[in-house]
Amino acid sequence: MLSNADRYLGRLDMYSEYVDINLFIQTHIVKEVTQSSKIEGTQTNMEEAFLNEPDIQNEKRDDWEEVQNYILAMNETIKMLHTLPFSNRLIRQAHKILMSSVRGRHKQPGEFRKNQNWIGGTTLNDAVFVPPAHTEIANLMSDIEFFANNQDDHIPDLIKIALIHYQFETIHPFLDGNGRTGRLLITLYLVNKGILKRPVLYLSDFFERHRMLYFDNLTRVRTHNDLAQWLKFFLTGIIETAQKGVDTLNAIMQLKQEVEVKTDKIGKRGSDAKILLNALYKKPIISPAETATIINKTPQTAYTLISDLEREGILKEITGAQRNKLYLYEPYINLFRK
Repeated sequence: MLSNADRYLGRLDMYSEYVDINLFIQTHIVKEVTQSSKIEGTQTNMEEAFLNEPDIQNEKRDDWEEVQNYILAMNETIKMLHTLPFSNRLIRQAHKILMSSVRGRHKQPGEFRKNQNWIGGTTLNDAVFVPPAHTEIANLMSDIEFFANNQDDHIPDLIKIALIHYQFETIHPFLDGNGRTGRLLITLYLVNKGILKRPVLYLSDFFERHRMLYFDNLTRVRTHNDLAQWLKFFLTGIIETAQKGVDTLNAIMQLKQEVEVKTDKIGKRGSDAKILLNALYKKPIISPAETATIINKTPQTAYTLISDLEREGILKEITGAQRNKLYLYEPYINLFRK
């Protein structure tokens, strides 16, 4: 399984070099973020994650803000890897961004907890799992940092990050946001070790679809010392997700070619359509005002272009309103829904 996981990851990494991954990376990140947040009960979907704040309904704003923080944390910590190693400083910074100005903002963002927490139940007495005491956190997290960067143990990197993720979730070093932070660490580690040149592999979709197995296999290590089952589950996720990543990139390239053929039919507005589509690969929801800005044309020209793209099945209006309409690049988003 480890051999297969390495092989499929290598294929995904190689493929990401042969396509303009910068064009598509933001949508990959949004898919990861929404799925990881869904495990924690956040209900924001991919389309909503791309909306601007004024377009979000009040009852969904808290969830939307948490997803936006996760997107920012992913982007910022990937940049930080150019100057920082995989370390507790990096982990705390990721957590600080995740929890800033959202529901967990009063739970010591960016700081290891200073009191006891628990998982499940209403009190410590009926908790499903009680993590280590807060007085042990500094030493336990230092141990993770040393283990992650130790070059002398000759443990394969995919096994290492599986162990690190299990250990992090078991320590539960923060008062809130441990699940999201722990899943973010997987991507950061793979990029830091050069296994992936760009962050194109995200396991949260696999964990979300197998949520109970995810929790059960983590728990089984603690209750039955069954590390092998967790490693098998983790490697299965790597293999399946890497395969899906290659399939998605293939499908994106095929869609790109098909859409370019359709835009050629539009005539003189074809060049504007191509400019707009390049923007839509990064942010696949657009308003007429944003369209006018992107193509640097009048609002009327923007509306005409949108109508052309609607007629070709490239854009779809999603508000059903008469004013403040929004348009989705649905064929593209559908590739990430599969």
